[in-house]
Amino acid sequence: MRSFASMHVKIAATEKGVRTMSLLDSLAWPAWAAPARVRIAAGLAMLALCGCVQPWQRFKPGDDAPMLIARLGAPREVYDLPNGGKRLMWPTQPMGETTTAADVDGTGKVVNVRQVLQNSEFYQAEIGKWTKNDVLIRFGKPEETAYFPRMKREVWSYRYMDDGVWYQLYHFYFDDAGVLRLTQKTPDPLHDPERRHAPF
Repeated sequence: MRSFASMHVKIAATEKGVRTMSLLDSLAWPAWAAPARVRIAAGLAMLALCGCVQPWQRFKPGDDAPMLIARLGAPREVYDLPNGGKRLMWPTQPMGETTTAADVDGTGKVVNVRQVLQNSEFYQAEIGKWTKNDVLIRFGKPEETAYFPRMKREVWSYRYMDDGVWYQLYHFYFDDAGVLRLTQKTPDPLHDPERRHAPF
């Protein structure tokens, strides 16, 4: 298969024959000179990118919380924040990989809205300091929990997309006092054909 850079298109007929140029070179041409189907393809690509905007991304700090709820529906989880505000959550667990979280201040104004099941959020967990409650408020209810008696560790797991590409599970390990002692990420067996039907 030819690379994008090596592909050619016919652009003009001359006395010596048909002249060609690479698609990369054609990007330097003015928009009016582009063939109609190239302009159409570019327009469709822009529409596709616009379609990638998630509903929660349309909100900004200062918006009214009722507007957010009207758009996203009633939150499935609500937690009190130390500053007197609330954290509203719209998880897609147990089968989905996202959880939208909105922080709302005491006056009912949106402080921020974000997708919390991602590396930049997980990596803020503080070993030896965070508790189950910290993880719960930050990420919502886990997709599943388990207890390992020999390790004396309770594990909370969250399904997510690592860098938007790999299906993973992010695990939080707590000691018997409920303090975070370890974090770990592993491939999600739900999307791993080799492990999906493996016996337990």
